[in-house]
Parts: sequence; structure tokens; C-alpha cells
Amino acid sequence: MLDIRLIRENPDKVNELLKRRNPELSIDSVIDIDKQRREVQVKADNLRAERKKLSQEVGGLKKAGQDTTELQEQVRKIGEEIRQLEVLEAELNEAQRDMLLGVPNIPAEETPVGVCAEENVVIKTISEAPKPSFRIKPHWEIGLDLDLIDFERGVKIAESRFTIYRGAGARLERAIINFFLDLHTREHGYTEILPPFLVNAASMTGTGQLPKFKEDMYKCEGEDLYLIPTAEVPLTNIYMNEILREEDLPLYMTAYTPCFRREAGSAGKDTRGLIRQHQFNKVELVKLCTPETSFEEHEKLTRNAEKVLELLELPYRTIQLCTGDIGFSAQKCYDLEVWMPSSEGYREISSCSNFGDFQARRANLKYRSKTTGKPEFMHTINGSGLAVGRTFAAILENYQQEDGSVKIPKVLQSYFGSEIIR
Repeated sequence: MLDIRLIRENPDKVNELLKRRNPELSIDSVIDIDKQRREVQVKADNLRAERKKLSQEVGGLKKAGQDTTELQEQVRKIGEEIRQLEVLEAELNEAQRDMLLGVPNIPAEETPVGVCAEENVVIKTISEAPKPSFRIKPHWEIGLDLDLIDFERGVKIAESRFTIYRGAGARLERAIINFFLDLHTREHGYTEILPPFLVNAASMTGTGQLPKFKEDMYKCEGEDLYLIPTAEVPLTNIYMNEILREEDLPLYMTAYTPCFRREAGSAGKDTRGLIRQHQFNKVELVKLCTPETSFEEHEKLTRNAEKVLELLELPYRTIQLCTGDIGFSAQKCYDLEVWMPSSEGYREISSCSNFGDFQARRANLKYRSKTTGKPEFMHTINGSGLAVGRTFAAILENYQQEDGSVKIPKVLQSYFGSEIIR
């Protein structure tokens, strides 16, 4: 959520940055309602001062034995007017918060300006795409040939875009998860968390999924609980409504969780394979830090995610998303895209975002400054380290052999238990 003081003091700048995302975005309506709210607040404060003065006069007159009936009636009427203004102020406060919850984060100055994904900027490309001498099969075909995945029975017991992993496929998925967690906890300094896979609406609102993306969420009927779309939600909200010590920051957290997304509006996209599922596994990286270290910590987190792909020896590229393509809550974002030879293109496998204090204001995440002694809002950062199903798919496609077998990347062999799937 944007800082209302920033909006008041720099309305033109905030509007200019929002329009880099979308020319139709504006905070003018927020400014209008904020002006109304402050006018009501000033009027109520003035009436409180007047009531206090009259009440003091009533006290003095009573001591002098004089009649105070008329003055007391004035005090009563002023009190009633104050109560009405307090109700109106509360309504305007709620309306203003609702408006702010629907306004996306302003992009960082260094975020490239653009209107769509085609205007994202390629930062680097690691490893040349292989040029095999045989026909490359898509991962779903390899998975079926080797009896690693079962799409039809996944649909039968759930619905479309749910998949069963079996045998060596289930073992490979588990090996990938364990490798990710070990790497991030042993070498990158993250603390492993096993969070709830269901969270309340306040948590979803804190990280920005609600109210804007309600249609993408799976909600438990009759309960204030949602299936998580990513571990970002429970991890970021662990310290909701708390004030941490500055010396305890930065906090590095990682978690494996299944993720659940309805993928509303994605009909017809990636209908085959593991790229776009309603349930998928992911290892998430989350950082809570001070504003002073935010930029550096974002770069380091992105590097942690890149390291996974390098150890797996998968070709990938890093791109910086433009203003028209960054997520609702992000101010700056890098996407890591892995090479998928069957389609001769790159597909997103991690999105590493810096949110500034946007999520912290929504979730009330604060730390006490060593310099001022006052509570300040943290900065939040997260990224996939990595999406497990997409890593599974990338391994099948990039490590397939001409005889139909699939080699296992060296770093995974001890986790998987063998060097090849036949």
C-alpha cells in the first residue's frame, strides 16, 4: 500500500510513476477523499476544543451557583455533532484504505518503461541452448513414455490442470525440492520454515493477493481461509503487526509448499504439460530488511535463484521486467527464464521482486530504528528458488537422450539415487 503522506506531498510524481505502469492509473480519487477526510477531522477537532471550553465555563458557573442549562444544551449538541463527524471520518478512512488497497506499487526509477512483456530487458544469457541431433520431445511426452507423470488420472480425481507424479517422477520431484532447500539453507543462509498451507484474508491482503486477485484464489467455503498461491504469503506475514529490532534484520526465510492457483483468465494457455497447473510445488525465498539494504538484498536473492539453475546446468536468461509487466506489489523485478528446447524458447521459472515498503504497510511489518528509536516500515523481497514443476519439465527436456532416457543432473544424482531414468 502506498504511503498517504507520499501521495499528499508528491501527487504529480506518484501519478507520473503510476502512469508508467498504465496510462489510465491515477491517485486523484485518493487525494480527493483524503482532502474530505482531513476537512472532517479538522472540523471535529475544532468542535472538541469548543466543547472543552464550554465545559470549563459550565464548571465555573456551577461553582458560582449560576444556571448552566443553556450552556449544557450547547455542549450536548456539539457532542452529538462530533459523534456524527466521527462516524463520517471512520467511513472516509475505510473508503480511503479500500482505494489504496486497489492501487499498485509505484515502479522504481530504474525499472524500464514499457507497456508489455515484449519490452522487458534481457540482462544476461547463461549458456548457449543445446543443438541436439535428434527430435526433441516435449516434457509431457517424455513423462508419459517413462511413466513419470499421469495427466488423465489427475484430471479424473480432481479436474484439468492437476497431475499425478508416479515412481521415478515422484522421486525426482522430491529430489529437486530437497536439493533446493539444502542449497538455500546450507550455502545461502536462509532459515527453513514449514508454514501453514492455508491463510486468512488479512495475510492475503498483506502481501497484495486480496482484494485485487480474489478470482485467482481458492477459498474454503464458510471459513476465513484461503489455499496459499505461494509461500510468499505465510512467510511475509509471520511478523505481521509486530515490531522487530533493527539488529535482527535482515531475515532470510525459505519454504517448500504446494501452491494453489485457479489461473482465472488463462483458458487456452499452456494447456499441456506442467507449465501452468492449479496445484504445483515451489521453494520460495523471502527477505525482510531495512530500506538501506533493500537494493543489495534484492540483487543477492536474485543471484541465489540464478545459482540453482547454474548448478543444474540448465541454460537460462535473466530479464528485468518493464513497468507494464511487473507485478501489482512490485517496484522492481527480475525474471529468470529457463530454456525449453521443445518450444525453442525461454519460460519463466523464477520471479524475484523488491516490494519496497508496499507490503509492509499493508501487513504492518515494522522494526525499531537504532538511530531514531522509532518504528519504521521494513522492505520485503521475495523470489522463487525455484518453481519445482517447471524445473522438472526443464530437466526432462534439456537432459533427454536419443534413446528416450533422461540423464539426471550431477547435483541431483545423490538425492535421486541414480544417474539416469530409462
